[in-house]
Amino acid sequence: MRFTEEIHDEPEINVIPLIDVILVLLIFFMATATFDQQTRMKLSLPQVADTQVQSDKREELVVQISADGRFFVGSNEVINARIQTLREAIVRIAGDNREQAVMVRADAGAQHQYVVTALDALGQLGFSQISIATVRADAESE
Repeated sequence: MRFTEEIHDEPEINVIPLIDVILVLLIFFMATATFDQQTRMKLSLPQVADTQVQSDKREELVVQISADGRFFVGSNEVINARIQTLREAIVRIAGDNREQAVMVRADAGAQHQYVVTALDALGQLGFSQISIATVRADAESE
């Protein structure tokens, strides 16, 4: 028996699942992207008395302290202001590298105790290259 009509199906590529996967990946990358540090937390840094600026840029651990006493290690907020919790957060981010430079960025309105707590935690862990971030004083204020 011979069929007079032959059916040819044209192969199709369904792109809708591909578009769904691409959109999910795009959302994932947008959610996990790192942004500039200044956009995470607005700090008003204290002014420096000397206008000499260091130009040495190297990979450093950043500990930020807000005016209300919240601590951030890297880009992660520390749950509470206890020194044990702060030490654990620093160890988790820095690992075993105690030669790493550390930048303490404290808000100018932060209590002195918060800065001392951060410096104490870093000292207890054995960090020796610790810097405190400041901004240049305006020429008008001198």
